[in-house]
Amino acid sequence: MNNTFLYIITVLIWGSTWIAINYQLGDIAVEVSVVYRFALAAFTLFVFAYIKKLPMQFSLYQHGLFALFGICLFGINYVLLYNAQQHINSALTCIGFSSLMLINIVNTRIFYKTKIIKQVYFGGAFGLFGIVVLFWPQLSDVELGAATLLGLTLCVMGTFSASMGTMISIRNQKNNIPIVPANAWGMLYGALFMTIVVLIQGKTFTFSYTFEYISSLVYLSIFGSVIAFGCYLSLMTKIGAHKTSYANIIFPGIAVIISTFFEGFVWSSYTVVGLVLMIVGNLIVLSKPRKAKTHKANDKKAVTV
Repeated sequence: MNNTFLYIITVLIWGSTWIAINYQLGDIAVEVSVVYRFALAAFTLFVFAYIKKLPMQFSLYQHGLFALFGICLFGINYVLLYNAQQHINSALTCIGFSSLMLINIVNTRIFYKTKIIKQVYFGGAFGLFGIVVLFWPQLSDVELGAATLLGLTLCVMGTFSASMGTMISIRNQKNNIPIVPANAWGMLYGALFMTIVVLIQGKTFTFSYTFEYISSLVYLSIFGSVIAFGCYLSLMTKIGAHKTSYANIIFPGIAVIISTFFEGFVWSSYTVVGLVLMIVGNLIVLSKPRKAKTHKANDKKAVTV
């Protein structure tokens, strides 16, 4: 698929998943809902792979990578972020998770020797500042105490785990492992890991048969996991983890826009300025490097001379 299309799909879906997540909160433990979500997503991918006759048999070493990939991205990441929100508000969690772009920049440099051009740092700074401005009304009353520091630490650790999961995904794709089988096994291992977490915590596997819970579970599994993660992880290899990660900065802005229509969210000057900064940062990060254009122009002059 076209990279722009993949990016837009990822941002739009993840910007809307908060609506579905709201219907997941209630009598069912969030960890249990995560198990259901990725178990259903894995099952869907296995069925799709079977229909398309995709290779699903891999070596023990490859399964080890799938397990690490799934546990990092679909397991530890969620456990730490959910625990973080017990100590900090959702605005701080969102800002903390948006640091994924910076962490991915460092990790891609370490693991894949990827050179990052200045415009990525510049655009990323715009985006992160935009998120801070967007959520400033919720942040202005936050007290920096032990609980807040613990929550932010857990959030950053969860974000780092997500980054490590994406690094493993890039490696799998570079080793010519198709994205669908890799995601299917990864989500299965992630669901198994979360099952162990639930059992250790002593929580029970209950289920809600309401339309809201089931429909939101299906949306999170099929759209939020199968489609969005498929597009997101594909982009990691196509345009780089550093650029793809900007989706994690822009989708909170999409969530605010959607909230305007569904929840009557009232905009303020912070909303407008924050969204403008995020959009400008997005354009900077995803635009073509100026240096490349300059080199091309110089090459043409050289040929003319």
